Amino acid sequence: MAKRPDYSTTRFGGYFHREVPGEDAELTHVGRGTPGGEYFRRFWQPICFSDELNDLPHRIKILGEELVAFRNRSGAVGLLELHCAHRGTSLEFGQIEAQGIRCCYHGWLFGVDGALLETPGEPAASTLKDHLCQGAYPTHEYQGIVFAYLGPPDRKPPFPIYDSFIRPGYRTIPGRKYFFPCNWLQQMENAVDPAHVAFLHTIGSVHFTGEFRILPELEFRETPLGVVSVASRRVGQNIWIRMSGECIMPNLQAIAPVWEDGSEEHGFSGPAISRWIVPTDDTNAMLIEFRHVSETEGATPAWLADRDIMLPGQLPPDSYEASQRQPSDYDAQVSQRAIAVHALEHLGATDRGITMFRSQARRGIRAVQAGHDPIGVFRDAGAVIPTYCNNTVVRAPPEANSEMDRQLIRETGRRLADACLKNPPLVAELAAAADSPAGKVLETSDEV
Repeated sequence: MAKRPDYSTTRFGGYFHREVPGEDAELTHVGRGTPGGEYFRRFWQPICFSDELNDLPHRIKILGEELVAFRNRSGAVGLLELHCAHRGTSLEFGQIEAQGIRCCYHGWLFGVDGALLETPGEPAASTLKDHLCQGAYPTHEYQGIVFAYLGPPDRKPPFPIYDSFIRPGYRTIPGRKYFFPCNWLQQMENAVDPAHVAFLHTIGSVHFTGEFRILPELEFRETPLGVVSVASRRVGQNIWIRMSGECIMPNLQAIAPVWEDGSEEHGFSGPAISRWIVPTDDTNAMLIEFRHVSETEGATPAWLADRDIMLPGQLPPDSYEASQRQPSDYDAQVSQRAIAVHALEHLGATDRGITMFRSQARRGIRAVQAGHDPIGVFRDAGAVIPTYCNNTVVRAPPEANSEMDRQLIRETGRRLADACLKNPPLVAELAAAADSPAGKVLETSDEV
């Protein structure tokens, strides 16, 4: 039988494209017992905002698990399996009390740790509650967001404090929460794809400046936390370097300010947004973020501190036609299929950050399988973890010809990236602040 032509190298060759490979399950599947799911469960994950926990239970889905979050009347936060251990009634209809949550069906009362506290209707001598628990997970509140740890209890790490969360002169506040109907990896990889900004985000954008249309010279670096892109552009007499977005394993993005235009020389400017891409299941993800707002008036735009305003393109468009006329991150990522098929991709030079991130994630998954901590898990409680996301603009007049100038732009970006990795700038800011809340700062060279 004659060999079928390769559709990918044949003009009008669609007929020959018969088989569609499966997704890369190692990276994309997040349920219990899957390699990716066990990897994710070694990290603290945001689940909701603190102000979402009021007098009613809050139903949540994360990593394929159906859960209910609540704040008991004593102020403690609980995260329990959704279905009551008695007869399976959903605890989203439960009653919140001082000690925990009471099932609406038969009144069983569970504490925030899953302990069964009361079993009304059982004989007085019943010991049922003494040896039965509802599935529960530890929680931690920080800066208005509730986090949970869904992994093995004996491997629970301290809650991580990144230097950008406690940067002197900045407030860290909750931002927005929204959902994408596609696999988490498609959204996470967007952060290390700076080339797309010159195309996708310059069509009628009110937040991204026109200078983003300039295609950057690209470098990518592995960090002690994950991967960061280095996008360097010529803007007049300046070179504008963006180390954004930074991918902090497994699913935290650090995004530099998008209102920059590169026209004024300035030193390091840290992230504007820290955003988690949290898988709800294999084909859906929740995006939830912190925003970093300067205490100096006018240093950051007012919209950054307004939770009702967000970067464009993160929500479904008003209509299909609007989406076609001005596509966005949402359209570009969701339309890759519910789970993107990596075997059908044809990656190029601008995609090196994506291949590096996938490699990092795969190494983390296999570290967990081997019984080790993956990159991004830190055991030093109270230590501050350095990050690298930034905007920097340096004065560097153009070289005599375009090729020489491209080389200058690239080398300038490389030098900045190497300097930041060697001496993280936010660590220096913390050290210089007399009232810094930072304790010990992790030595990044020990964590690579």
